[in-house]
Amino acid sequence: MDRRLCIGAAAALTAGIQTLIHRPDVTLVSIDGKSPQIADSAFIAPGCRLIGDVHVKENASIWYNCVIRADVDRIVIGARSNIQDGSVVHCDAGVPTLIGEDVLIGHMAMVHGCTLHDRAFVGLGAIVMNQCIIEGDAMLAAGAMLTERKHMLAGELWGGRPAVKMRDLPEQAIMGMRMGTAHYVENGKRHRAALGG
Repeated sequence: MDRRLCIGAAAALTAGIQTLIHRPDVTLVSIDGKSPQIADSAFIAPGCRLIGDVHVKENASIWYNCVIRADVDRIVIGARSNIQDGSVVHCDAGVPTLIGEDVLIGHMAMVHGCTLHDRAFVGLGAIVMNQCIIEGDAMLAAGAMLTERKHMLAGELWGGRPAVKMRDLPEQAIMGMRMGTAHYVENGKRHRAALGG
């Protein structure tokens, strides 16, 4: 183990991380006595920065160069959910970000102080603002901006800036989202193996 990894391991122990596994070029920061808690089976790609009260559940994946910053409230990322490359997840005091299970969040998304139910979908480059709710099997289209306190019901497709309901999703699209979740679980295992983890 090189010197940088040894220092990172020591820092993680000091911060109270429960389990240490090989996570190259991943920054884990403890703040105000709260540290990222990551399931052993989760994949955290190089370049990611996890700060504060972050909880990453089993088989979730956080992809290259994401920032997950829980310095003022908590962020929970549910089992098998994925946050794709370059995305940012943050929150405000009293407004945590709660991401359920089997959630897909596309590349370069901004997810802030909201609740994403199990099987929600946030398209690439989309923005989800404070106190929004996206229910299960609902899709926020690529590039859309869901403004504060909007509520997307199960099975709906919203798009635009600001986002509005466009239509209900057909069953085929919903099944495609579920297949995407399964793909990212397996792809996370491939990348973890390729990185020697």
